[in-house]
Amino acid sequence: MKHTRLFLVSLIFGTGAFAQYPAKPIRLVVPFPAGESVDATARLVGQSWAAALGAQIVVDNRGGAGGTIGSEAVAKAAPDGYTLLWGNVGPLAIGPGLYKKLGYDVAKDFEPVSLVATLPFVLFASPVLPANSVSELVAYAKAHPGEINFGSTGVGSGLHLIAELFKSVAGIQIVHVPYKGVAQALPEIMSGKVQIAFNTIPAFLPHVRAGRLKALVITAPARSPLLPEVPATPEVGLAALQGGSWHAVVAPAGTPREILAKLNQTLVATLAAPEVRAQLANQGAQPVGGSPEELRKFMQVEAEKWGRVIQSSGARAD
Repeated sequence: MKHTRLFLVSLIFGTGAFAQYPAKPIRLVVPFPAGESVDATARLVGQSWAAALGAQIVVDNRGGAGGTIGSEAVAKAAPDGYTLLWGNVGPLAIGPGLYKKLGYDVAKDFEPVSLVATLPFVLFASPVLPANSVSELVAYAKAHPGEINFGSTGVGSGLHLIAELFKSVAGIQIVHVPYKGVAQALPEIMSGKVQIAFNTIPAFLPHVRAGRLKALVITAPARSPLLPEVPATPEVGLAALQGGSWHAVVAPAGTPREILAKLNQTLVATLAAPEVRAQLANQGAQPVGGSPEELRKFMQVEAEKWGRVIQSSGARAD
């Protein structure tokens, strides 16, 4: 099927027609609901990227099943450069290990374009928890096994799996309490019903600054400019606790190389623009860019990493 689609695309474009790409609006599928942080980042980058491409980029939100529904739609789309996926760690690295049946194969059904940005997780704690550092938290958890609850946005979500990795690395027993979303979990964390949770920085930053939450550690090699006082995991003896969300653009397998090259070139240039980098930094995101092959290798490493966490934790999608 992929070979047939590629042959048809080649006939349509013909010799020299690649120079005219894109000749119509590009659909950028965001496999999460409108208004979420993933959607906001896609729209931010998409606006500047559209200017670099010289064509309109239309964001198409197709949420559901941890991002796998929208991802499957792109995997099955025509490989003509006019349907792209704004993928992230969920559908591209966690989904393959979490779901018994997935409607796509990341390695076979997508062509990588570029990694866009990475967003480390931060371990947040309720102000009522008698621990003001990650070392105090680990000591408290070891003295009170099974008494600390951690919230997440659902079984198999990145926020769930990073906490499972924390359990393993720190050698502690804490209890998972899944929620439908961050909005439902936040009041429970601030009140102390759920004592800790991982999340990206922007979602909880206002509450940290207002004293309604404590930020204990960032799961990255270095500190974040948004929370310069919060240590990175290597500083506190938890160097193996690394992970976060990330954004990447991929296209359906069989997309012509000339189109992929133009998409990569313009996206990398967009990510290098100072104003775009500043806007992403304000969202707690580190702009990356890079080649398609670098993204391919990155996704393989991420899939293997989270696959091990899924297997050891026994996490399964509902």
